[in-house]
Order: sequence, then structure tokens, then C-alpha cells
Amino acid sequence: MADLFFAGIDLEADRTRPLADRMRPLRLDEVSGQRHLTGPQGILTRMIDAHSLGSMIFWGPPGTGKTTVARLLANETSLAFEQISAVFSGVADLKKVFDAARTRRMSGRQTLLFVDEIHRFNRAQQDSFLPVMEDGTIVLVGATTENPSFELNAALLSRARVLIFYPHDEQSLMALLDRAEKAEKKKLPLDDEARFILIRMADGDARAVLTLAEEVWRAARQGEVFDAGQLQDIVQRRAPVYDKSRDGHYNLISALHKSVRGSDPDAALYYLCRMFDAGEDPLYIGRRFVRMAVEDIGLADPQALVIANVAKDAYEYLGSPEGELALVQACIYLATAPKSNAVYLAYKSAMRAARENGSLVPPKHILNAPTKLMQAEGYGEGYRYDHDEPDAFSGQNYFPEKMAREIYYRPPERGFERELNKRIEWWNKLRSDRTRKK
Repeated sequence: MADLFFAGIDLEADRTRPLADRMRPLRLDEVSGQRHLTGPQGILTRMIDAHSLGSMIFWGPPGTGKTTVARLLANETSLAFEQISAVFSGVADLKKVFDAARTRRMSGRQTLLFVDEIHRFNRAQQDSFLPVMEDGTIVLVGATTENPSFELNAALLSRARVLIFYPHDEQSLMALLDRAEKAEKKKLPLDDEARFILIRMADGDARAVLTLAEEVWRAARQGEVFDAGQLQDIVQRRAPVYDKSRDGHYNLISALHKSVRGSDPDAALYYLCRMFDAGEDPLYIGRRFVRMAVEDIGLADPQALVIANVAKDAYEYLGSPEGELALVQACIYLATAPKSNAVYLAYKSAMRAARENGSLVPPKHILNAPTKLMQAEGYGEGYRYDHDEPDAFSGQNYFPEKMAREIYYRPPERGFERELNKRIEWWNKLRSDRTRKK
């Protein structure tokens, strides 16, 4: 079984084409790395066997075979293949493609329209696909690196199946390099460590690993073998795939947040440095630390919010690279702090009660009475000033009279909230005692 790119074709046919292009597979069953789609039990294999191909959205990172698979699908189902890119195409281009597809359909042949970067089309452009999808003029295969749930219209998504393409793992990319060496009839001039680093540089992208390999072959003199340092000088290390405005951004901040919540400082540091390395705005990370402090630590360690805020301010004051260390310190502090979401849950419960109970008036005894009319209505009557009461606690009811007393804040027996629990229990006892005395 071949990998994403097939090494069994005649590479001498056109040596001017990039290696990645020359090694594309010729049949769908030669594609691996996406076996959940193209393997014997894969959904695309089943569609072909059933002679029924529906519209689809291919979602996955670059170099995972989306374009190649679309071409092979058209070939194996005898559909006409049309390809456009949303980067370069507009409404006029779409109209021409649709007209050509209608003409083909009249002669009995359907068109598979492959739209690269379909998420770049605006709402109106995406809507233009709906009629030709519904009447069978085209089978739409859209490719996107973005989450379709956020970037594509609901109407379009309801008419197309989303298929996920996964990044290649290290074993798959290593096998691809082996096939490239056989096709080129020469070894890649890298030692073992450099070979492994080249795989990591490709970051799951089959096209990238072949392009990098081609750069190495071009740079090597007769008998030369590069080590890791020389490799990085030659290929000038690819920029991280993670784009801070897209899915990678949300995936890494989610991983960082959950590592902090899970009290794993080492994992949290790893994801923090991944974000630094990818060019994330450190102030954004600082703001997220503030959120973590109030959502996942809260009053279990009130100092956490102070540390997070100060770290954010310190970065803003120092800038890069010195300021990053303040965020590292905050990261470790938050990850190792006692955890509690009691404040967060109390907020959600109280907000729900506020919405459900409408505009209930507070009890009159805690309302100010600046006018005689309000005094006559009983505003402020019976209010007890807590500082004048024993233990500075009156135990009065502060909830609306038509609403039963509720408990929203339930601090756990962790960190500083253990002390807050003692105070609340003491106040509850005083309140109960004074209610009985009445």
C-alpha cells in the first residue's frame, strides 16, 4: 500500500515538476494516512462501491491529500473534474463553471467541482452553490483548513458531509521519505537525528516533507551528509503551521487552560512555549491567565488573580523577550495553586436565578427611604445595622420576600476557601439561632 504520494510512477517523465507533485497517487486505494476515508472500510471507498457520491467538505491541515483525493474520486467515478480556488475566483468564475457543468449534464455527465479554500467565499458566494447542488448539476467537494462549523453557511453544511483529514504521523512521513529515496535512486544525505528533525519540521504535512527533502538534495555536494544544525541552516526551518487567528490558536489555548486546570505545570509550560514560538500575542495569554485565575482557582487562592494581573502588566511594561518570564511565572503559579470553580458556579447559579425570578423587589427593610412617602410605605423600617449587632451580624433576610433563600456559593474544603467555609458556617449558625429566638 502506497502512502499519500505514490512512488511507483515514472519520475523521469518530467523532472521539472516538484517531487511532491510527481509522487501523487494514481488510485484512491494507494492513498494512506487517511485510512478512515480511503481504506477498505472507509467512507469514500463505500461511496464508490455504492456508485453514489454526495457533496462533501474536506476539512484538514495542508498536505494531507485533500486535492489529490478529490481528483481521484472524479477519476474513479467517471465524473468531469473542475477545480477552482476561492482565493482567485469570484461570482463570474462560478457562473462559467456552473454553465459548463449544466452543458455536461445535458449530455449525461455530472461534474465534480473541487473548491479549494472554500471558506474564503463570502455568504452570498457560498449560497450560489445551493441550487446546482440540489439539482445534481455538480457534486461539490470543498476543501478547507478552517473549522467548517464557524466558516461555512449552515445551508451549505446541511447539504454536504464533512470529512476530516488528519495530519500524517511520523511513521507515515518516514515511510514517504523511504519511497522518495527509492524513486530518486539515492539516499537523503542526513544523519539519523537530522532525518528525524526534518520529519518534525514537516509537522504532519506530506507535501512539506517532500519539498524539504528536495531542498536537501539540491544543497548536498557529492558524499556530503548533513547533521541537525546544517539541516536547519539549509532549509531555514518552516514557520509553525499554527496560525494565531485560526484553529491552532484555539486548540493550544484550550490545551494550556486545561493543563493549568489539571494542575500540571510542565504540560502548561509546554503549551505556553508552543504559543510563544508560534508568535501568539503574549498579552492575549496574559488576559487568558486572568480568566483562569477567576474561573478555575477563584477564592481557593485569591492571590492567583493578583499574580495573573501583575504578570500581564509586567509583560506590557517590559515587552519581549524579558516580559515572557513574568508570564511563565504566572503559568507555574496558576498550575500549582489549589483549584476551585465555586465562584464560577455561584455566578452561573445566581445569574440563572436572576433571570428566572424576574424583577422581584428587594425586601423593604433594606431599601433606603429618602422621602416621607417612602417612609410611609415602610421603606427602611426594621433595618438593623450589622456593625451595631453582636458579632457584627444581624442575620436579616436580604432576598426578595417572594423568593425563598437560596445558596449559590459552595466553597470546597481547599485552599483559602476552607477558611471561607468556616465563616459561612458560623454565620449560618448565628442566623439560625437568631431566627429561633424570634
